[in-house]
Amino acid sequence: MTTATPAAAYLLYVTETPHTQPIPPEPTRHMEPPDSAFEPYKPRSPEARAAADALRGLRQDLFHDAFAYRPLPRASADGPLARRLGRMREYAIWAPHALITAAGLFAMLIASNSSVTGAATNMVLGLLALAPVLLTMVRPVGAFWLSMIATPVAAAVGGDWSSEWPWLPGSFACHLMVLTIVAIRTRPRTAAWMWVLTGVYGAGAELFPSRYNHYSPYGSDTMELLFVSAMFLLAVSLRHIRREARQEVTAQQTVTAHERSRRTLLEERTTIARELHDVVAHHMSVVAIQAEAAPYRVENPPPELEKAFATIRENAVAALTELRRVLGVVRAEDYEAPDAPQPTLADLDGLLANVRETGLNVDKTQTGAVRELPQGVELSAYRIVQEALSNTLRHAPGAAATVEVSYVLGGLGLRIVNGPPPEPSLVKPSPGAGHGITGMRERVTMLNGEMTAARTDEGGYEVTVFLPVAAAVTEGEA
Repeated sequence: MTTATPAAAYLLYVTETPHTQPIPPEPTRHMEPPDSAFEPYKPRSPEARAAADALRGLRQDLFHDAFAYRPLPRASADGPLARRLGRMREYAIWAPHALITAAGLFAMLIASNSSVTGAATNMVLGLLALAPVLLTMVRPVGAFWLSMIATPVAAAVGGDWSSEWPWLPGSFACHLMVLTIVAIRTRPRTAAWMWVLTGVYGAGAELFPSRYNHYSPYGSDTMELLFVSAMFLLAVSLRHIRREARQEVTAQQTVTAHERSRRTLLEERTTIARELHDVVAHHMSVVAIQAEAAPYRVENPPPELEKAFATIRENAVAALTELRRVLGVVRAEDYEAPDAPQPTLADLDGLLANVRETGLNVDKTQTGAVRELPQGVELSAYRIVQEALSNTLRHAPGAAATVEVSYVLGGLGLRIVNGPPPEPSLVKPSPGAGHGITGMRERVTMLNGEMTAARTDEGGYEVTVFLPVAAAVTEGEA
Protein backbone atom coordinates (compact mmCIF):
# COMPACT_ATOMS: atom_id res chain seq x y z
CA MET A 1 0.00 0.00 0.00
CA THR A 2 1.39 3.38 -1.02
CA THR A 3 1.24 6.26 1.43
CA ALA A 4 0.60 9.72 -0.05
CA THR A 5 2.98 12.50 0.77
CA PRO A 6 1.68 15.51 2.78
CA ALA A 7 1.83 17.75 -0.29
CA ALA A 8 -0.19 15.30 -2.40
CA ALA A 9 -2.72 14.90 0.40
CA TYR A 10 -3.12 18.68 0.62
CA LEU A 11 -3.66 19.00 -3.13
CA LEU A 12 -6.22 16.18 -3.03
CA TYR A 13 -8.07 17.87 -0.18
CA VAL A 14 -8.18 21.22 -1.95
CA THR A 15 -9.40 19.58 -5.17
CA GLU A 16 -12.16 17.61 -3.47
CA THR A 17 -13.41 20.50 -1.30
CA PRO A 18 -14.32 23.35 -3.63
CA HIS A 19 -16.13 25.16 -0.85
CA THR A 20 -12.78 26.08 0.61
CA GLN A 21 -11.81 28.14 -2.45
CA PRO A 22 -12.39 31.93 -2.23
CA ILE A 23 -15.27 33.15 -4.39
CA PRO A 24 -14.79 36.54 -6.04
CA PRO A 25 -17.50 39.04 -5.11
CA GLU A 26 -20.13 39.84 -7.69
CA PRO A 27 -20.56 43.41 -8.85
CA THR A 28 -22.92 45.46 -6.71
CA ARG A 29 -26.38 45.84 -8.18
CA HIS A 30 -29.59 47.47 -7.04
CA MET A 31 -31.63 44.66 -5.44
CA GLU A 32 -35.22 44.44 -4.26
CA PRO A 33 -36.59 42.18 -1.49
CA PRO A 34 -37.91 38.74 -2.56
CA ASP A 35 -41.56 37.77 -2.46
CA SER A 36 -40.80 34.98 0.00
CA ALA A 37 -37.95 33.86 2.19
CA PHE A 38 -36.98 31.13 -0.27
CA GLU A 39 -36.67 33.36 -3.37
CA PRO A 40 -33.41 35.14 -4.20
CA TYR A 41 -33.13 38.92 -4.42
CA LYS A 42 -33.93 40.36 -7.84
CA PRO A 43 -32.26 43.35 -9.47
CA ARG A 44 -34.33 46.52 -9.62
CA SER A 45 -35.87 47.58 -12.88
CA PRO A 46 -34.92 50.93 -14.46
CA GLU A 47 -38.35 52.30 -13.56
CA ALA A 48 -37.87 51.35 -9.91
CA ARG A 49 -34.44 52.97 -9.82
CA ALA A 50 -35.83 56.13 -11.41
CA ALA A 51 -38.63 56.27 -8.84
CA ALA A 52 -36.17 55.74 -5.99
CA ASP A 53 -33.93 58.51 -7.31
CA ALA A 54 -36.92 60.81 -7.62
CA LEU A 55 -37.96 60.15 -4.03
CA ARG A 56 -34.42 60.77 -2.82
CA GLY A 57 -34.40 64.05 -4.74
CA LEU A 58 -37.75 65.04 -3.20
CA ARG A 59 -36.49 64.26 0.29
CA GLN A 60 -33.25 66.14 -0.28
CA ASP A 61 -34.75 69.23 -1.92
CA LEU A 62 -37.88 69.83 0.13
CA PHE A 63 -37.30 68.19 3.50
CA HIS A 64 -33.58 68.01 4.17
CA ASP A 65 -33.03 71.57 2.86
CA ALA A 66 -36.24 72.98 4.34
CA PHE A 67 -34.42 75.02 6.98
CA ALA A 68 -31.12 75.50 5.16
CA TYR A 69 -29.79 79.02 5.61
CA ARG A 70 -29.18 80.56 2.19
CA PRO A 71 -28.91 84.35 2.42
CA LEU A 72 -29.73 86.24 -0.72
CA PRO A 73 -26.46 87.43 -2.31
CA ARG A 74 -26.03 91.10 -2.98
CA ALA A 75 -25.85 92.44 -6.50
CA SER A 76 -22.55 93.21 -8.15
CA ALA A 77 -21.22 96.72 -7.63
CA ASP A 78 -20.07 96.72 -11.27
CA GLY A 79 -23.40 95.68 -12.77
CA PRO A 80 -25.38 97.72 -15.31
CA LEU A 81 -27.71 99.09 -12.62
CA ALA A 82 -24.82 100.21 -10.42
CA ARG A 83 -23.14 101.96 -13.35
CA ARG A 84 -26.29 103.95 -14.10
CA LEU A 85 -26.81 105.11 -10.52
CA GLY A 86 -23.50 106.95 -10.32
CA ARG A 87 -23.01 108.16 -6.76
CA MET A 88 -25.80 105.91 -5.53
CA ARG A 89 -24.06 102.79 -6.80
CA GLU A 90 -23.18 101.67 -3.27
CA TYR A 91 -26.89 101.18 -2.64
CA ALA A 92 -27.41 99.22 -5.85
CA ILE A 93 -26.01 96.06 -4.24
CA TRP A 94 -29.24 95.83 -2.22
CA ALA A 95 -31.44 95.92 -5.32
CA PRO A 96 -32.46 92.19 -5.08
CA HIS A 97 -33.50 92.62 -1.45
CA ALA A 98 -35.46 95.76 -2.27
CA LEU A 99 -37.21 94.03 -5.17
CA ILE A 100 -38.31 91.06 -3.03
CA THR A 101 -39.46 93.38 -0.25
CA ALA A 102 -41.53 95.37 -2.75
CA ALA A 103 -43.07 92.13 -4.05
CA GLY A 104 -43.97 91.11 -0.49
CA LEU A 105 -45.55 94.48 0.22
CA PHE A 106 -47.55 94.18 -3.00
CA ALA A 107 -48.88 90.77 -1.92
CA MET A 108 -49.67 92.25 1.50
CA LEU A 109 -51.56 95.11 -0.15
CA ILE A 110 -53.65 92.69 -2.20
CA ALA A 111 -54.48 90.58 0.85
CA SER A 112 -55.37 93.46 3.15
CA ASN A 113 -57.51 95.33 0.61
CA SER A 114 -59.61 92.29 -0.30
CA SER A 115 -61.31 92.00 3.09
CA VAL A 116 -64.35 93.95 4.25
CA THR A 117 -64.75 92.29 7.66
CA GLY A 118 -62.41 94.46 9.70
CA ALA A 119 -58.95 95.92 10.22
CA ALA A 120 -57.75 93.00 12.36
CA THR A 121 -58.58 90.49 9.65
CA ASN A 122 -56.87 92.69 7.06
CA MET A 123 -53.73 92.85 9.20
CA VAL A 124 -53.59 89.08 9.69
CA LEU A 125 -54.15 88.36 6.01
CA GLY A 126 -51.52 90.93 5.03
CA LEU A 127 -48.90 89.44 7.35
CA LEU A 128 -49.69 85.92 6.13
CA ALA A 129 -48.98 87.12 2.58
CA LEU A 130 -45.88 89.15 3.48
CA ALA A 131 -43.98 86.71 5.71
CA PRO A 132 -43.34 83.89 3.15
CA VAL A 133 -42.10 86.34 0.52
CA LEU A 134 -39.63 87.94 2.93
CA LEU A 135 -38.46 84.53 4.15
CA THR A 136 -37.25 83.67 0.64
CA MET A 137 -34.28 85.98 1.23
CA VAL A 138 -32.80 83.69 3.91
CA ARG A 139 -34.53 80.28 3.74
CA PRO A 140 -36.11 79.79 0.30
CA VAL A 141 -37.32 76.20 0.79
CA GLY A 142 -38.70 77.05 4.22
CA ALA A 143 -40.55 79.98 2.64
CA PHE A 144 -42.39 77.55 0.37
CA TRP A 145 -43.58 75.48 3.32
CA LEU A 146 -44.61 78.64 5.18
CA SER A 147 -46.64 79.73 2.16
CA MET A 148 -48.31 76.30 2.02
CA ILE A 149 -49.21 76.56 5.72
CA ALA A 150 -50.34 80.18 5.46
CA THR A 151 -52.74 79.39 2.60
CA PRO A 152 -55.29 77.32 4.61
CA VAL A 153 -54.87 79.64 7.60
CA ALA A 154 -55.75 82.63 5.42
CA ALA A 155 -58.68 80.69 3.96
CA ALA A 156 -59.94 79.96 7.47
CA VAL A 157 -59.56 83.58 8.58
CA GLY A 158 -61.09 85.21 5.51
CA GLY A 159 -63.22 82.38 4.15
CA ASP A 160 -66.51 84.05 4.95
CA TRP A 161 -65.96 86.77 2.38
CA SER A 162 -63.89 84.98 -0.23
CA SER A 163 -65.23 84.20 -3.63
CA GLU A 164 -62.14 82.07 -4.44
CA TRP A 165 -61.14 78.68 -3.09
CA PRO A 166 -58.64 77.52 -1.89
CA TRP A 167 -56.34 80.44 -2.82
CA LEU A 168 -57.46 83.82 -1.55
CA PRO A 169 -56.23 86.80 -3.60
CA GLY A 170 -53.37 87.52 -1.19
CA SER A 171 -52.41 83.84 -0.93
CA PHE A 172 -52.53 83.52 -4.71
CA ALA A 173 -50.10 86.42 -5.19
CA CYS A 174 -47.90 85.32 -2.28
CA HIS A 175 -47.56 81.71 -3.42
CA LEU A 176 -46.91 82.72 -7.01
CA MET A 177 -44.12 85.07 -5.90
CA VAL A 178 -42.63 82.45 -3.57
CA LEU A 179 -42.57 79.81 -6.32
CA THR A 180 -40.89 82.21 -8.73
CA ILE A 181 -38.27 83.47 -6.26
CA VAL A 182 -37.45 79.98 -5.01
CA ALA A 183 -37.12 78.75 -8.60
CA ILE A 184 -34.65 81.56 -9.30
CA ARG A 185 -32.64 80.88 -6.14
CA THR A 186 -32.60 77.07 -6.36
CA ARG A 187 -32.46 74.55 -9.17
CA PRO A 188 -35.32 73.72 -11.55
CA ARG A 189 -35.85 70.29 -9.98
CA THR A 190 -36.70 71.86 -6.62
CA ALA A 191 -39.16 74.25 -8.25
CA ALA A 192 -40.77 71.35 -10.12
CA TRP A 193 -41.35 69.45 -6.87
CA MET A 194 -42.91 72.56 -5.32
CA TRP A 195 -45.20 72.97 -8.29
CA VAL A 196 -46.32 69.34 -7.99
CA LEU A 197 -47.02 69.69 -4.26
CA THR A 198 -48.98 72.86 -4.98
CA GLY A 199 -51.16 70.89 -7.39
CA VAL A 200 -51.58 68.11 -4.82
CA TYR A 201 -52.73 70.64 -2.24
CA GLY A 202 -55.17 72.18 -4.70
CA ALA A 203 -56.57 68.75 -5.60
CA GLY A 204 -57.02 67.98 -1.91
CA ALA A 205 -58.86 71.25 -1.42
CA GLU A 206 -61.22 70.22 -4.23
CA LEU A 207 -62.09 67.03 -2.34
CA PHE A 208 -62.73 68.95 0.89
CA PRO A 209 -64.23 72.25 -0.25
CA SER A 210 -64.99 75.20 1.97
CA ARG A 211 -68.44 75.55 3.42
CA TYR A 212 -68.57 78.86 1.57
CA ASN A 213 -67.36 77.45 -1.74
CA HIS A 214 -70.83 76.70 -3.06
CA TYR A 215 -71.59 80.42 -2.93
CA SER A 216 -68.62 81.25 -5.15
CA PRO A 217 -69.48 82.14 -8.74
CA TYR A 218 -65.90 81.34 -9.80
CA GLY A 219 -65.21 77.99 -8.12
CA SER A 220 -61.68 76.72 -7.57
CA ASP A 221 -58.72 78.80 -8.68
CA THR A 222 -56.15 75.98 -8.45
CA MET A 223 -55.91 75.54 -12.21
CA GLU A 224 -55.33 79.27 -12.69
CA LEU A 225 -52.50 79.23 -10.14
CA LEU A 226 -50.94 76.12 -11.66
CA PHE A 227 -51.09 77.55 -15.16
CA VAL A 228 -49.67 80.97 -14.27
CA SER A 229 -46.96 79.49 -12.03
CA ALA A 230 -46.05 76.98 -14.75
CA MET A 231 -45.43 79.86 -17.15
CA PHE A 232 -43.24 81.62 -14.60
CA LEU A 233 -41.34 78.44 -13.75
CA LEU A 234 -40.83 77.64 -17.42
CA ALA A 235 -39.31 81.07 -17.98
CA VAL A 236 -37.05 80.65 -14.95
CA SER A 237 -36.02 77.16 -16.10
CA LEU A 238 -35.09 78.50 -19.51
CA ARG A 239 -33.04 81.17 -17.76
CA HIS A 240 -31.26 78.47 -15.74
CA ILE A 241 -30.58 76.43 -18.87
CA ARG A 242 -29.20 79.42 -20.75
CA ARG A 243 -26.99 80.39 -17.83
CA GLU A 244 -25.61 76.86 -17.46
CA ALA A 245 -25.03 76.64 -21.20
CA ARG A 246 -23.26 80.00 -21.13
CA GLN A 247 -21.09 78.84 -18.24
CA GLU A 248 -20.21 75.63 -20.07
CA VAL A 249 -19.35 77.57 -23.22
CA THR A 250 -17.22 79.99 -21.20
CA ALA A 251 -15.43 77.14 -19.47
CA GLN A 252 -14.84 75.38 -22.79
CA GLN A 253 -13.57 78.59 -24.36
CA THR A 254 -11.21 79.07 -21.43
CA VAL A 255 -9.86 75.55 -21.79
CA THR A 256 -9.57 75.95 -25.56
CA ALA A 257 -7.77 79.28 -25.22
CA HIS A 258 -5.41 77.77 -22.65
CA GLU A 259 -4.64 74.82 -24.91
CA ARG A 260 -4.22 77.08 -27.93
CA SER A 261 -1.88 79.34 -25.99
CA ARG A 262 0.08 76.37 -24.72
CA ARG A 263 0.32 74.88 -28.21
CA THR A 264 1.42 78.20 -29.66
CA LEU A 265 4.01 78.57 -26.94
CA LEU A 266 5.39 75.12 -27.67
CA GLU A 267 5.44 75.82 -31.40
CA GLU A 268 7.25 79.09 -30.80
CA ARG A 269 9.79 77.38 -28.59
CA THR A 270 10.27 74.74 -31.27
CA THR A 271 10.88 77.43 -33.88
CA ILE A 272 13.38 79.15 -31.62
CA ALA A 273 15.12 75.84 -30.95
CA ARG A 274 15.45 75.19 -34.68
CA GLU A 275 16.88 78.63 -35.34
CA LEU A 276 19.30 78.43 -32.42
CA HIS A 277 20.34 74.99 -33.61
CA ASP A 278 21.34 76.47 -36.94
CA VAL A 279 23.34 79.18 -35.17
CA VAL A 280 25.08 76.86 -32.70
CA ALA A 281 25.66 74.16 -35.31
CA HIS A 282 27.41 76.68 -37.55
CA HIS A 283 29.80 77.71 -34.78
CA MET A 284 30.47 74.13 -33.70
CA SER A 285 31.21 73.14 -37.30
CA VAL A 286 33.72 75.98 -37.55
CA VAL A 287 35.34 74.83 -34.30
CA ALA A 288 35.62 71.24 -35.56
CA ILE A 289 37.12 72.29 -38.91
CA GLN A 290 39.61 74.68 -37.32
CA ALA A 291 40.63 72.11 -34.72
CA GLU A 292 41.27 69.57 -37.46
CA ALA A 293 43.26 72.03 -39.61
CA ALA A 294 45.23 73.68 -36.79
CA PRO A 295 47.98 71.01 -36.49
CA TYR A 296 48.80 71.42 -40.18
CA ARG A 297 49.32 75.17 -39.75
CA VAL A 298 52.18 74.60 -37.30
CA GLU A 299 55.47 73.07 -38.39
CA ASN A 300 56.37 69.98 -36.37
CA PRO A 301 53.67 70.42 -33.74
CA PRO A 302 54.30 68.65 -30.43
CA PRO A 303 52.23 65.51 -29.73
CA GLU A 304 50.46 67.21 -26.82
CA LEU A 305 49.19 69.95 -29.14
CA GLU A 306 47.98 67.43 -31.74
CA LYS A 307 46.20 65.47 -29.02
CA ALA A 308 44.57 68.63 -27.66
CA PHE A 309 43.29 69.66 -31.10
CA ALA A 310 42.04 66.12 -31.72
CA THR A 311 40.13 66.21 -28.43
CA ILE A 312 38.63 69.59 -29.36
CA ARG A 313 37.49 68.22 -32.70
CA GLU A 314 35.99 65.08 -31.12
CA ASN A 315 34.07 67.17 -28.59
CA ALA A 316 32.81 69.50 -31.31
CA VAL A 317 31.62 66.58 -33.46
CA ALA A 318 29.96 64.98 -30.42
CA ALA A 319 28.21 68.26 -29.62
CA LEU A 320 26.94 68.47 -33.20
CA THR A 321 25.59 64.93 -32.93
CA GLU A 322 23.76 65.76 -29.70
CA LEU A 323 22.35 68.93 -31.23
CA ARG A 324 20.94 66.97 -34.15
CA ARG A 325 19.42 64.46 -31.73
CA VAL A 326 17.78 67.22 -29.70
CA LEU A 327 16.50 68.91 -32.84
CA GLY A 328 14.95 65.61 -33.94
CA VAL A 329 12.77 65.70 -30.83
CA VAL A 330 11.38 69.19 -31.44
CA ARG A 331 11.28 69.07 -35.23
CA ALA A 332 7.99 68.35 -36.97
CA GLU A 333 7.76 65.56 -39.51
CA ASP A 334 7.15 67.97 -42.37
CA TYR A 335 9.88 70.39 -41.31
CA GLU A 336 12.49 71.20 -43.89
CA ALA A 337 15.65 73.06 -43.02
CA PRO A 338 15.76 76.48 -44.69
CA ASP A 339 18.19 76.83 -47.55
CA ALA A 340 18.81 80.55 -46.96
CA PRO A 341 20.89 81.74 -44.01
CA GLN A 342 19.11 83.05 -40.94
CA PRO A 343 18.40 86.81 -41.05
CA THR A 344 20.35 89.34 -39.00
CA LEU A 345 20.08 93.05 -38.26
CA ALA A 346 21.81 93.72 -41.57
CA ASP A 347 18.63 92.43 -43.26
CA LEU A 348 16.38 94.78 -41.27
CA ASP A 349 16.20 97.37 -44.05
CA GLY A 350 14.84 94.76 -46.43
CA LEU A 351 12.18 93.80 -43.89
CA LEU A 352 11.11 97.43 -43.49
CA ALA A 353 10.93 97.83 -47.27
CA ASN A 354 8.59 94.85 -47.53
CA VAL A 355 6.42 96.26 -44.75
CA ARG A 356 6.21 99.64 -46.48
CA GLU A 357 4.92 97.92 -49.61
CA THR A 358 1.90 96.72 -47.60
CA GLY A 359 0.96 100.33 -46.84
CA LEU A 360 2.46 100.74 -43.38
CA ASN A 361 4.47 103.92 -42.92
CA VAL A 362 7.47 102.82 -40.85
CA ASP A 363 10.65 104.71 -40.00
CA LYS A 364 13.93 103.42 -38.62
CA THR A 365 16.21 105.14 -36.14
CA GLN A 366 19.63 103.75 -35.26
CA THR A 367 21.91 104.97 -32.47
CA GLY A 368 25.25 103.84 -31.12
CA ALA A 369 28.26 102.28 -32.79
CA VAL A 370 27.10 99.56 -35.17
CA ARG A 371 28.94 96.31 -34.52
CA GLU A 372 28.47 92.64 -35.15
CA LEU A 373 26.63 90.89 -32.33
CA PRO A 374 26.26 87.17 -31.62
CA GLN A 375 24.16 85.54 -34.29
CA GLY A 376 21.52 84.41 -31.77
CA VAL A 377 21.04 88.00 -30.58
CA GLU A 378 20.76 89.39 -34.10
CA LEU A 379 18.35 86.65 -35.16
CA SER A 380 16.10 87.23 -32.12
CA ALA A 381 16.19 91.00 -32.65
CA TYR A 382 15.16 90.57 -36.29
CA ARG A 383 12.28 88.23 -35.35
CA ILE A 384 11.08 90.57 -32.59
CA VAL A 385 10.92 93.54 -34.96
CA GLN A 386 9.19 91.36 -37.56
CA GLU A 387 6.52 90.18 -35.10
CA ALA A 388 5.94 93.66 -33.68
CA LEU A 389 5.35 95.10 -37.16
CA SER A 390 3.06 92.17 -38.00
CA ASN A 391 0.98 93.02 -34.93
CA THR A 392 0.81 96.62 -36.11
CA LEU A 393 -0.50 95.52 -39.50
CA ARG A 394 -3.16 93.34 -37.85
CA HIS A 395 -4.34 95.60 -35.04
CA ALA A 396 -3.59 99.11 -36.33
CA PRO A 397 -3.73 99.10 -40.14
CA GLY A 398 -2.80 102.44 -41.62
CA ALA A 399 -0.99 103.64 -38.50
CA ALA A 400 2.57 104.98 -38.53
CA ALA A 401 5.30 102.96 -36.84
CA THR A 402 8.85 103.63 -35.70
CA VAL A 403 11.66 101.14 -35.15
CA GLU A 404 14.54 102.25 -32.94
CA VAL A 405 17.74 100.18 -32.75
CA SER A 406 20.25 101.18 -30.07
CA TYR A 407 23.73 99.69 -29.82
CA VAL A 408 24.73 100.22 -26.19
CA LEU A 409 27.66 99.02 -24.15
CA GLY A 410 25.89 96.11 -22.47
CA GLY A 411 23.86 94.85 -25.38
CA LEU A 412 21.17 95.84 -27.88
CA GLY A 413 18.06 97.93 -27.32
CA LEU A 414 14.91 97.81 -29.46
CA ARG A 415 11.83 100.00 -29.39
CA ILE A 416 8.93 99.47 -31.77
CA VAL A 417 6.04 101.88 -31.35
CA ASN A 418 2.98 102.54 -33.49
CA GLY A 419 0.22 105.10 -33.32
CA PRO A 420 -3.53 104.46 -33.18
CA PRO A 421 -5.32 103.30 -36.33
CA PRO A 422 -6.86 106.12 -38.39
CA GLU A 423 -10.24 104.32 -38.47
CA PRO A 424 -10.68 102.25 -35.28
CA SER A 425 -14.16 101.18 -36.35
CA LEU A 426 -12.72 99.38 -39.37
CA VAL A 427 -10.33 97.26 -37.30
CA LYS A 428 -11.72 93.75 -36.98
CA PRO A 429 -11.02 91.80 -33.77
CA SER A 430 -8.09 89.46 -34.24
CA PRO A 431 -8.65 85.78 -33.36
CA GLY A 432 -5.22 85.68 -31.76
CA ALA A 433 -4.83 85.83 -28.00
CA GLY A 434 -1.49 87.63 -27.62
CA HIS A 435 0.53 84.77 -29.11
CA GLY A 436 2.85 87.18 -30.92
CA ILE A 437 3.70 88.87 -27.64
CA THR A 438 4.24 85.44 -26.09
CA GLY A 439 6.69 84.48 -28.81
CA MET A 440 8.64 87.70 -28.38
CA ARG A 441 8.83 87.16 -24.63
CA GLU A 442 10.12 83.63 -25.17
CA ARG A 443 12.94 84.90 -27.36
CA VAL A 444 13.85 87.61 -24.88
CA THR A 445 13.73 85.19 -21.94
CA MET A 446 16.02 82.69 -23.65
CA LEU A 447 18.63 85.45 -23.99
CA ASN A 448 18.12 86.68 -20.38
CA GLY A 449 16.78 89.97 -21.67
CA GLU A 450 13.98 92.30 -20.64
CA MET A 451 10.80 93.26 -22.44
CA THR A 452 7.79 95.50 -21.87
CA ALA A 453 4.70 95.73 -24.05
CA ALA A 454 1.87 98.15 -23.32
CA ARG A 455 -0.50 100.64 -24.88
CA THR A 456 0.56 104.25 -25.21
CA ASP A 457 -1.36 107.27 -24.00
CA GLU A 458 -2.16 108.17 -27.61
CA GLY A 459 -3.90 104.83 -28.20
CA GLY A 460 -1.04 103.05 -29.95
CA TYR A 461 1.22 100.26 -28.79
CA GLU A 462 4.86 100.15 -27.70
CA VAL A 463 7.29 97.23 -27.40
CA THR A 464 10.61 97.82 -25.66
CA VAL A 465 13.31 95.13 -25.57
CA PHE A 466 16.83 94.90 -24.21
CA LEU A 467 19.03 91.97 -25.21
CA PRO A 468 22.22 91.72 -23.14
CA VAL A 469 25.56 90.85 -24.72
CA ALA A 470 28.52 89.61 -22.73
CA ALA A 471 31.18 92.25 -22.13
CA ALA A 472 33.95 90.04 -23.48
CA VAL A 473 32.06 89.53 -26.71
CA THR A 474 31.32 93.22 -27.00
CA GLU A 475 34.90 94.28 -26.43
CA GLY A 476 36.26 91.61 -28.75
CA GLU A 477 33.98 92.64 -31.59
CA ALA A 478 34.18 96.37 -31.04
